[in-house]
Amino acid sequence: MFKNLFNRNKKEDNNNIKPQTMTFEEIIDSDKPVLLDFFATWCGPCQMMGPILQQVKEELGDDVKILKVDIDKYQDLAAKYQVQGVPTFAIFKNSQLLWKESGARPKEQLVEVVKKYI
Repeated sequence: MFKNLFNRNKKEDNNNIKPQTMTFEEIIDSDKPVLLDFFATWCGPCQMMGPILQQVKEELGDDVKILKVDIDKYQDLAAKYQVQGVPTFAIFKNSQLLWKESGARPKEQLVEVVKKYI
């Protein structure tokens, strides 16, 4: 359901799948909204958001990309976007940060916010 943050699969001629590296900038430079979930593995509310994000994806389908960013692995991104607490959600479109809020959110609120940018 969720795409790997920095890799995507690319089929080669011999039908082997080889990962292709994508930069963060390439990921957020999308004409569709990209909902980022800045999370930590040790964060209880962050773990609670996994099923909610799946429901958001099921409702919005291909109109949105949803990606999870582990702040302990990608501290530079957390610092760049001033993530002070987890979970923090951010929406990017065409490389522009359009919305950012911290704290667990119900599915309905996330869907409503993402729809503003579709």
